[in-house]
Amino acid sequence: MNEKLISIVSNNNSQSLYAENILVKTLIDRNFKVKTEYDPDAELLITIGGDGAFLRTMHKYDFPEMPVIGINTGHLGFFQELLPQNIEDFVDKYERNEYRIDEIKHIEAEICTLTDCMHVIGINEIVIKGDKSATIHLLITLDNDVLENFSGDGILVSTTAGSTAYNYSLGGSIVHPKINILQITPVSPINTTAYRSFTSSVILPESTVIGLKPEYTYENSILIVTDGMEYNYKEIESISIRYSEVGTKLLRMNNYNFWYKAKEKFL
Repeated sequence: MNEKLISIVSNNNSQSLYAENILVKTLIDRNFKVKTEYDPDAELLITIGGDGAFLRTMHKYDFPEMPVIGINTGHLGFFQELLPQNIEDFVDKYERNEYRIDEIKHIEAEICTLTDCMHVIGINEIVIKGDKSATIHLLITLDNDVLENFSGDGILVSTTAGSTAYNYSLGGSIVHPKINILQITPVSPINTTAYRSFTSSVILPESTVIGLKPEYTYENSILIVTDGMEYNYKEIESISIRYSEVGTKLLRMNNYNFWYKAKEKFL
């Protein structure tokens, strides 16, 4: 790690480039070294954009080990803690070590087909659904104990960090970041005399291993969506989802307050 080297990754829209110019000038004036691209040797990674830009950056660079902080030039900006007008104040506090590091845990899915097994990692969530919006039927197990035979559009498994993302829009619960849980939230479940599925979220301990076995009727293709990125696999035999050993270190200002952020963004 190169002390005093700051790596900046921007989504390059006009607002982000404006913020980037201010940030670069401010950092150089304080004798920091700056690269306006990803550098694995940097002591800090700063992403500029919205939450989508943050997630794409994490996936593109294979979940960097250095701390990350974001400047929001997008819409919601739940991961992006700073605003462009706060850049000088942020650099002041960073130099004085007035911050903390919060680590968020990721989830991973092992997807096994007839011929191979693959792994995908998610920061917010992993979604299992039928290709081309087809109804999906899944046998769901928790630590090898049967939970239900699910039918519907799909299921979403979220991390604590992802509880405020797609999970929340599906009616799932917002979870405080100090509580590590897995949350299964159904996507348009079918609940009739023919099919019985949970219609609300299920909250699980972080050690839980969620098993999924597809029941194929017409199509044999399932869509895996992790943080908005789609993967299509044919002839899936089983899916196993659990917390990953990989995590992301978020740099937070000392005055960061989760519930203030949640109320600001959602209420």
